[in-house]
Amino acid sequence: MQYFITIIKKFTFLFLSFALLLSSLDVAAKKQQVSLSRIDSNITVDGVMDEAHWQNATRISLLYQDEPNEKGTPPVKTDAFIYEDGTNLYVSFIAEDPNPEQIRASLRDRDTLWEDDVVILVIDTFNDERSGYEFHVNPLGAQGDIRMTDTDGWSSDTSWNAIWDSAGQITDKGYVVEMRIPFKALRFPENKNELTWGFSVMRNYQRDVLYQLSNMGFDRNVKCSLCQFDKLVGFSDIESSKNIQLTPTLTTLRNDNKSALPGDWDKGDIDTEVGLDLRWGLTKDAVLNATINPDFSQVETDSLELDVNTTFSIYYAEKRPFFLDGASYFKSSLFELLYTRTIAEPTLGAKLTGKTGDHSYALMLADDDNSNILLPTNQGSGFASLNEKTNAAAGRYQYDLGQQGTIGISSTHRESDDYHNTVLSVDGSYWFNQSDTLLYQVSSADTRNSEFLIQNYNLSETQSDEAYALEFTRDKRDYKLFASYENIGQDYRTDLGYQAKVDYEKVGFGGGQTWYRDESDLLTSWSYEADWDKTWAQNGDLLEEEYEGFLSFKGQKQSIFEIGLVHRYENYNDNFYNQNIGYIYTGFKPTKDLKLSLYVEYASRIDYANEQLGDAFDTQTQMVWDINDHWQLDVKHNYSQLDNPQGERVFTANLVDFRLHYKFSMRSILKLILQFEDIDRDENAYFYQVSQINKDYGSQLVYSYKINAQTLFYLGYSDRGYQDDSLKNIERDQRTLFTKVSYAWQL
Repeated sequence: MQYFITIIKKFTFLFLSFALLLSSLDVAAKKQQVSLSRIDSNITVDGVMDEAHWQNATRISLLYQDEPNEKGTPPVKTDAFIYEDGTNLYVSFIAEDPNPEQIRASLRDRDTLWEDDVVILVIDTFNDERSGYEFHVNPLGAQGDIRMTDTDGWSSDTSWNAIWDSAGQITDKGYVVEMRIPFKALRFPENKNELTWGFSVMRNYQRDVLYQLSNMGFDRNVKCSLCQFDKLVGFSDIESSKNIQLTPTLTTLRNDNKSALPGDWDKGDIDTEVGLDLRWGLTKDAVLNATINPDFSQVETDSLELDVNTTFSIYYAEKRPFFLDGASYFKSSLFELLYTRTIAEPTLGAKLTGKTGDHSYALMLADDDNSNILLPTNQGSGFASLNEKTNAAAGRYQYDLGQQGTIGISSTHRESDDYHNTVLSVDGSYWFNQSDTLLYQVSSADTRNSEFLIQNYNLSETQSDEAYALEFTRDKRDYKLFASYENIGQDYRTDLGYQAKVDYEKVGFGGGQTWYRDESDLLTSWSYEADWDKTWAQNGDLLEEEYEGFLSFKGQKQSIFEIGLVHRYENYNDNFYNQNIGYIYTGFKPTKDLKLSLYVEYASRIDYANEQLGDAFDTQTQMVWDINDHWQLDVKHNYSQLDNPQGERVFTANLVDFRLHYKFSMRSILKLILQFEDIDRDENAYFYQVSQINKDYGSQLVYSYKINAQTLFYLGYSDRGYQDDSLKNIERDQRTLFTKVSYAWQL
């Protein structure tokens, strides 16, 4: 087996070498330099360009269609206007539309406008062609902001939030948008009298197909996008600022619960907490964050996932403000070494993030009163409680190498009196040319387990191991190729990160091809993709071999249709199972206000609870309906069933996530969330005792008023309940009434 693994490694190396020999050096499109106007005048951000000095702003026309046609002719006219006054960047768009009644827009909470008509500013403030900021505004003025990276294709982080102003107005000729973005919300080089930023102005024009328009026109043969941006030159003598933001927070809540079901409520005490967040721009390119007694409660409930018949833990995205600011500075190439959801209840936290020239750096310190860690194997994973307070630290340094490459060093550490976990990692990316890239990462972990972990989770006193990975991609206009290799040691643990599977070695190859058609055709593009991967345990035992392929079609009504097949040969607890999976996915917009999607899967799949092969059927459906500017309905339904070889139904599972929003205005929103999970198990189909009835219920009603991302007010109620075989009905066992107020003081 080791000889076969060696052959695979050599074949991987030959594959990469052959791909590189075939490649030629792609040259990005010629970049234009645009001089930015300096005008010492403010505006009223109201979506009406009635200030006379807009006539002297830098004017940029969106001359290209990037989607669905490459460098095509835009179907509508759009002009952007930009200037600065030393304190703010001002941007406006005049977006013409021959049919303004077809404009797709609604009152939106921030970062929920992605399906609307929007205008977009993207700026690369360090001009490093690796990272940037995106500012999206819809025709009614709703905001979306994104921190993005472009070291191996475009990657967006919508969790980043800045404080800025926007407004929009729909007219009889289209719509107009105005933005005012304070320089204190951005990071850019220090000690330079004049700056050069990469930039693009864009527009998403939502009709039967999605048109994306821009000022420069992207070349699909070039993998990076920021490297194709035009350059904005100016920003002379931007005024320095203390750039201090203090955000005090007051949270009041009362938790009630029931000690026995059915039973009476045990009413909890009213708990009031005062916290303080500090954001201090030490320089134009470095920010210090600190928090004292923070409120890290989540205001809006996570979307549920069916956790039936799975052996690996479910991943949930971070939503808490302290962890989100500057989060991209901690990201490494291939491993997630910092998963901040593992820090559940800190009382103190501090973070420093910044960039100077080619050097990026990040450091975070926090304590945690409710410490949980992920315990992985090659057969499954789950979270364990440390049952004690811990201190956590994470740091990263990254150097920009060459035109597009990077090299970085990361470390995380978590400890208590008799426990520690330390991880050290080196990673990076290398661009051979504009289409071929290599990502790599090597990591080492050292753990000393506490007596509590040893006794309750059957762990050894110490665990130390390594992990490394390589990923090569060639991404061209009409085709792509990729190859990857991973080797994760059995005792490798990242207690501040997310590594759900260990003790394996895996190789994979794949590729695909795309054909583009005209925007007016029934099909605007179609493609296929296929891949193969094989996984072994560290002792050489085969864990899995998988073949997968799918066809995908895009067309009118913003429709997508995908059909795929998967063959998986999997080892579970030393038994091998042949699994065949067929699936289809489709989604489309029958009207401008309605979006529908459906996923259907039929498969022979492992019944992990009973260690046998069964027949599975799964569906996932979703409807998002903007009933009008004020009402929005979002309903998801997941269904899953599994039959054993004797034809008996092992389980039937249903999950419903119902969300109804009423938007009084852009700032004032009422949200109702109802969640229901029902897993019906056949007791006779299991080899051990199970509950036939497994129902979980949750509801939440929240009113929010947001002036910006940090100045806000919440008032809400939530409860939860369940039913098993011992209960006749669903019984609520938890309820909470809460309010939260925070105000961002900018000094």
